[in-house]
Amino acid sequence: MTTDAILTLTQWLSPGFPVGAFAYSHGLETAIETGAITSVDDLETWVTDLISQGGGRSDIIILSSAYHADPHAVHQVDETARAFAASAERLLETEQQGAAFCRTVDAVWGTELGACTYPVAVGRAACAQAIPLELTAQMYLHAFAANLISAAVRLVPLGQTEGQALLAKLAPLIRATAKTAVSDQLNDLHSHCFAADIAAMQHEVQYSKVFRT
Repeated sequence: MTTDAILTLTQWLSPGFPVGAFAYSHGLETAIETGAITSVDDLETWVTDLISQGGGRSDIIILSSAYHADPHAVHQVDETARAFAASAERLLETEQQGAAFCRTVDAVWGTELGACTYPVAVGRAACAQAIPLELTAQMYLHAFAANLISAAVRLVPLGQTEGQALLAKLAPLIRATAKTAVSDQLNDLHSHCFAADIAAMQHEVQYSKVFRT
């Protein structure tokens, strides 16, 4: 079961799964455009904060709440996830990735997820397939970090080796954050990453951009 769970999560959270994750930068494009991130050290600080105190941790709390929720109460978790989005593009990011994830999982695995925000969709799918929650949280956070680093490799630009070294360095933080965040409740949602939120808002009116968010 553990091997099956790992393989399923690897498929769901891989760059090849059709959620279009490569098109979203979570505001990172603006942070690079304005000079807030110019090196791998800057990127490490930015992504570390997002994982431990920002969108990464918040997504795990939402994912965990959706995993445990009564099927009739999932919509309440989903509504909270939408309300917690700090900008129009953050909402777009979670809605569109979630809808694409749900369509594919419903078609391939025979679930009935409908249309949910991304962390809610992953949490419900993992519950439906009896995949361990903490493993799901770790791999979700890893994919979250990997996507941000991939965007930075293209935009800063950084070397591929630098990007992979940073992702490996973040592994202990990913494990620790996943372990604690799965025990939190929706009432524990918070974010201290105001610069990232502002960057996401500024991206909406950025003149030239490659990413959707």
